[in-house]
Amino acid sequence: MLTTEMVGNKIAEARKKMNISQAQLAQMLFISSQAVGKWERGESMPDITTFNRIAEILGVDLNYFSDNFSSVTSDCESPKPVEIETEEIPMSKKKKKLNWNFSFSNWEDADFSGLNNVHEKFNASNMKKCLFMNSDLSGLHLKNNHVNQCDFSESNISKSRINWSHIENSVFRAASLRDTEMTGSHFEHSDFTDADFTGAIIKISSLESNIMTNAILHSTYFSASSFENIVFEGTLEECSFENCSFSKVTFKNATLLNTFFKGTKLKKVQFINCKVDKITYAFMKNAKADMTGIEII
Repeated sequence: MLTTEMVGNKIAEARKKMNISQAQLAQMLFISSQAVGKWERGESMPDITTFNRIAEILGVDLNYFSDNFSSVTSDCESPKPVEIETEEIPMSKKKKKLNWNFSFSNWEDADFSGLNNVHEKFNASNMKKCLFMNSDLSGLHLKNNHVNQCDFSESNISKSRINWSHIENSVFRAASLRDTEMTGSHFEHSDFTDADFTGAIIKISSLESNIMTNAILHSTYFSASSFENIVFEGTLEECSFENCSFSKVTFKNATLLNTFFKGTKLKKVQFINCKVDKITYAFMKNAKADMTGIEII
């Protein structure tokens, strides 16, 4: 029978295998380090949602927490501890190349501007007041990250993945997020003025109190996401909002073309000086939108 003590031992074993502290695991889960300590001492047990997050962070399958799973090392491949390694170069050159990795770390007031070829090297890190301006971050993969007060202005973050992360008080002015996928993430009090979301996919995420002035929304897909206290300005073309929720959302001086609203209610959305085409108008009307302030073009 699975007990809280057994679960706690398994969490501690996988955490140590990842070479991260209780405090670091707590930060990735957005909980207190005391809660992690209670789990590992067998005093309490995570809920099922938290179990999923723990499994993702520690690189184990949920079956690992079952009572018939013997070891983290015998039945699953655990990620290696984060460290800076050296890679052998042909002897003729007699040099070593650093394979840097900033994952599972805390970074504050660091200037990473001009970085490239980042990809997965910042996974599960906490970043505060860091600079990434004018950087080529294409193909970036953020997972279980906490980003606060960072500046990504005019950076290329296209074809990236931002999964299960919390991003707040950060700046993405004129950044390219083309073809980027964002899943299970929370974006709060961040500035996306003139940011390019062409082809982006945003799923199971929340956007709260963000600035979206003149953001480029073309072929952008939103699914099962929530929007709160946001003003959309500019042009939305060939976008789709499926099963999304809106609270204190305004479309102002906006043009909406071939934009679909499915399984979404627009009763509480305000439209000010907006222009829409006929098909978008039909979707909006079906979503119970207040058509005041809307002109058909």
